[in-house]
Amino acid sequence: MGTLFLVATPIGNLEDISTRALRILSEVQIIAAEDTRHSAKLLEKYQIKTPTTSYHEHSKEGKLKLLLNILEQGDIALITDAGTPSLNDPGYELVQAVIKAGHKISPIPGASAPIAALVASGLPTDKFLYLGYLPRKSAERRRLLEEISHLPYTLVLLETPHRLISALKDCGEVLGERQVAIARELTKLHEEIFRGTIHQALTHFETEKPRGEFTLVLRGNVPIEREWTQEELLSSLRKELKQGKPISKVSSQIASQSGWPRREVYKLANEIQSNKKRE
Repeated sequence: MGTLFLVATPIGNLEDISTRALRILSEVQIIAAEDTRHSAKLLEKYQIKTPTTSYHEHSKEGKLKLLLNILEQGDIALITDAGTPSLNDPGYELVQAVIKAGHKISPIPGASAPIAALVASGLPTDKFLYLGYLPRKSAERRRLLEEISHLPYTLVLLETPHRLISALKDCGEVLGERQVAIARELTKLHEEIFRGTIHQALTHFETEKPRGEFTLVLRGNVPIEREWTQEELLSSLRKELKQGKPISKVSSQIASQSGWPRREVYKLANEIQSNKKRE
């Protein structure tokens, strides 16, 4: 009975791999890779001659049986294009199948973009919630953000370049103005970690077209010392709305500052606007 090794590979810099990982990759019977052409660069650098086979979203069903058969005779290493296997890739299904078949699974720890971004963010690391990629559609994305908006945990998520701006806008409107760290191209030549508020991040990334893969780390919901009175809330709403700011943006910002639920703040803001139009 063989072992399935889950081998973490570099997320950018090819030097970020352990000696144990290199030994395992050299000793297993076969390496199952998300993209064999991509992984060839790593294997070539370290002169690893182990045969490879593709295992990705479109091949996973056809390859499951093959890999389970190989495990009857020897060991397999599963690697992804970058980072730790089974996080946001089809390795999850293979792990389930291997467990069900009664084979051993051994993780070989190493690079992970979410963890790297978290520890460099400057935000609390003792409790965090990993969300993976946010939904592509804004309505679904906002629904998810609403569900976790009250949680005190630091939030860690992934985003693509073409959705970064829209995702930040939804985060700002639903979660309110929070501190955020945005890591781009970690361990690579053009590594960048932006730290600031969501609004500042929007200003920063709107000035130039976002490039590379992004990991976002957002501060959790921090309880305020005292909830505002309704009089304080209405006064602040009138002041912000008078400046012509969008209701959704004002509602999120004041909800995070006042301790009032965003839906209630949004409702009051709409009433203020309606009364203003009738005057």
